Formats: sequence, C-alpha cells, structure tokens
Amino acid sequence: MRKIAVYILPAVLALASCAKQPQASQPTTDAATANASTLAAYDANLAFGPGKIVELPNPQSNKVIIKLMFKNGSMSDPEGKEGLTYTTARMITQSGTRDMTISEIKDKIFPWAADYYADVDKEVSTFTFEVPAEKLNEFYPIVRGLLLHPAFAEEDFKRVLANQQNFVDQVIRASSDEEYSKKALEDLLFRGTNYQHMVEGKSASVKNITLEDVKNHWQNFFTQHNVMLGIAGNYSPDFLDKLKADVAQLSDVKPDIPVAGQPNQPDGVQVEIIKKDDALGSAIFTGAPMPITRSADDFAALMVANSYLGEHRKSYGKLYDKIRTTRSMNYGDYSYIEWYDNGGSRQLPNPGVPRTSNYFALWIRPVQIAEGLKKQYAELSDINIGHAHFALRLAMREVDDLIKNGMTPEEFELTRKFLRSYMKLYTQTEEKQLGFLMDSRFYGRQNYVEEMDKLLANLTVEDVNEAIKRYWDTQNMFVTIVTDDSEAEPLKESLLNNTPSPMSYSNLVKEGLPQEVLAEDEEIANYHLNVKSVKIVDSKDTFQ
Repeated sequence: MRKIAVYILPAVLALASCAKQPQASQPTTDAATANASTLAAYDANLAFGPGKIVELPNPQSNKVIIKLMFKNGSMSDPEGKEGLTYTTARMITQSGTRDMTISEIKDKIFPWAADYYADVDKEVSTFTFEVPAEKLNEFYPIVRGLLLHPAFAEEDFKRVLANQQNFVDQVIRASSDEEYSKKALEDLLFRGTNYQHMVEGKSASVKNITLEDVKNHWQNFFTQHNVMLGIAGNYSPDFLDKLKADVAQLSDVKPDIPVAGQPNQPDGVQVEIIKKDDALGSAIFTGAPMPITRSADDFAALMVANSYLGEHRKSYGKLYDKIRTTRSMNYGDYSYIEWYDNGGSRQLPNPGVPRTSNYFALWIRPVQIAEGLKKQYAELSDINIGHAHFALRLAMREVDDLIKNGMTPEEFELTRKFLRSYMKLYTQTEEKQLGFLMDSRFYGRQNYVEEMDKLLANLTVEDVNEAIKRYWDTQNMFVTIVTDDSEAEPLKESLLNNTPSPMSYSNLVKEGLPQEVLAEDEEIANYHLNVKSVKIVDSKDTFQ
C-alpha cells in the first residue's frame, strides 16, 4: 500500500459561532428541477475509448507515471457476483504475468523503488504504474505483461479472494466504525441500484466468484473501448507510441457498461441504526441526494459552503468548532459534496474516484454512548442515551441555519480565499496532477483544479447562498449510526419521538463552559428533526 503523507495546515479560519435557533427550512428550489445549464450534464463515456489519452510531459522529472482508467467499476458487477471487478483488478496487480510470478516481479522492482497498484470505485477502475525514468525500459515489459498477458494463477486467486472475503465478513465491521457508517450510508442511499454494494462485494456474492469469472470479466470489461490512458513525467515520443500500440492490443470487446444507479429520495429523515457488540461510541454519517457533480459550474459555489461547514480532517470548519472545539464531543466533524475516498487515511482528496451519482454528506466522528459515560462519571448514572442524538441535532441545525440565513460577506470572502489556496495542495505530485486531469475528462472538463479556481474567483456570496438553498435540505436525509447494542433501542425511541436530548457533560466540564454555550445547548436539545423512520439492523446482517 502507498504511504500517504500528512500535511499539517494552519488554522486559517476563525468562523463565528451562531447561537440563534433556526426553524427547519425547505429548499427554495427543488434540486431535481434545477436549470439544465446549471447541471451541465455530461456523458462520461465520451472520455474513454481508442485514442483517449491525457499527457503531462515533464522532461525535468526523474519519474514516469502511467495510468489506465477503465470506465468499469463495481456497478458493472453481475448480480450474485458483486465484487468481481475488484477481484479482477486485484488479480492483475497481485498475480503476475505468463513470464514472471508476483514474487519475482516484487524482487525485481524493489531496488528500483518502482510501484504499481489498482484502485476500484463505483464507476472506474484505475491501474497506476510509477518508476524512475532511468528504469523505464526495464520496468515496461512488466507493465506490458500485466496488461496483455496476466497470469491469473490459481494460487494467487485463492489468496486474493480469501482476503476479499475476510474484508466483507470481518474487517469492515471490526476495524473502523467510521468507515463502516460511510459504507452503510451508501448501502441505504443507493439501495436497490448497482451503486448499493461495496466495491469489495457482499458476504454471499464473493463466495460465488470463480477464476473463470475473473478471466471473462477482464476480457469483456477491461478493453480498448472503455480505457483512458494517462502518462506523466520524463518519457519520449517513441515510448508513448509503443505504449499506445500496446494499449490498442487490449481486448476488442465493446463492453456493455450499465448506467449508474441514482440515489433514493428520502421521505423525511430516515435512520438506520447498526448495532454491534462492544462499540465504544456512535459513528454517524448522513447523506442526501445532490444532482450536480464537478461537471456543473454551481459546484464551485457548493465548494465554498462545504468548506465553511468543514473540510475533511481540518479544524476550522463550523461543525468542528461547535462539536469538537467547544464541546469536546469527538475527534472531528466534516462536510462533503462528493465521495471522499479512504478518509480515515487521507488528509487531502484523492483522484481516481469520479462519479456521476452524487450526494451531500456530514461525517460525525464517534461520540460517546451512555454506557461509557455512566462508567466514567457518577453524576451521569441516570442517562439513557449518549451524545448521538444531541450531536445529530447540532449538525443538522447548523446546516439548516446555513440554508435559511446563508453566509455573511465576511465569512464568504475568508472561506473563498482559503479554498483557492487549499485546492492547490491537491496536485503536489505528478501522480496526483495526472489523476486529477484524468478525472477532469470524466466530468467533461480539461483541468478541474484550474477551472474551479476561475469559477471561485468570480463567485459572489449571493451565488453561494442561492446554491445552498437550491441543493441542500435537512428535512429529507438518510442517516446511518453504528453503535453499541446497549444504545440502539434507547436511541431509536429518542429519535422517533423527538425526545429532548440534553447534552451530558461531566460536572467539571460543565462548570468551565460559558453561559452562552449552555443556553445554546438548551435550544439544540429541543431542535426538531423531521425523523420519519428508524430501523435497527444487526451488524451481522449488513452487506449480505
């Protein structure tokens, strides 16, 4: 696996807290009827096929990066064999070629500091190869062998599939409740569509995948007709010609790629609580359909609003300020306007996960449950639920306030200034630059980062506030909460009945809080959520 650098940024935003009580609001314009020019619909399939190439030459570079992005992700998995695309991609990178075993390849490329890997998402699968420029000619036969003559060795297949089965059966439920809640939200949001299942598949479906399935899937869905080639760094025209000629030797099958599943429309706030043994907290992830992606110019306005609420893993957003900094409830709270890949490990957005089906989301990192609070503080011995209901109310209230009242000109200018600088960090390496350029073509753009910067430069606070009202809605959302089995039933009843949920502080913490925070707590505790349904699901029954 790649090592991800951690970038520590200064806390450049000091966003004012807002203590007034907003009333639950409806969007002024139904997002589904937003004007066609704003939606800027684009057929992502147009970016793939013979001759589709993205170049980023740099004669001064000491590396060469090759990427092959296929318009074929987990949404192409056959029914009953969900996870097949993931298995196939892993077999290409973790098996070998007809001339070299995977062990021989690893031994050969290790001294060169070369690397290759596959990333699979809902709509695309991407193979990345990185090598020092001086070793390119020695490395390339391995690249060519993996793409044109993969080994598909039986022993490697057994290993790959066993690891995959372990992930869907055990790892996703046990390793991170935060990631679990995110995957569970997508399962709920896209239920009944080809976007529902995890890219790794489901417990039952992975068992059905055979090596013959993998060989056929590679032949029928990873072809010259649905590939985009990318190359960056210090390469020659002759090498590029050779690479293009070899890519043209991929399967000539024209794949039948399905249309991406669209998110379900929630009726009120619909909650699924996933109960499990020995959960230490309640991990919350919320989402609501959003009909635009990076292909739309309005996306720039939502980027500002999103950044104001809270960029991923950054400490200066409104949600972070209210939930963590002021009340010390958890490790962080963030907002998203597109899928954020592997957020537990990454500080910055990663390329390679472009999607045509999109949603707005809030991530509330785990908050304490009643069982844990009662063990720590004698003064809380009579509470029935922990902090989840209060935290959800607080987060939804902040979004609702933003929908109703918008950003001030000062908040807008400060956030936009930060965002225009922050986006430049997305492309610190040639690999990231190439990845974002290829994503740009998926969305019908040439250079997403540069184009969004120009759009940001021309935005007004009125543009942002109008976009917030048009596309965001707190009245109709999906919510997933992964929590301990002791918390599930009391939390369900509290949510369904909109029971007041006073914040449970220890005496010591409460004594140190300003009066204005305690007064706001009273308002939050009684804030009305439009909860229409709450369902409890046993952890063992998820992702089946």
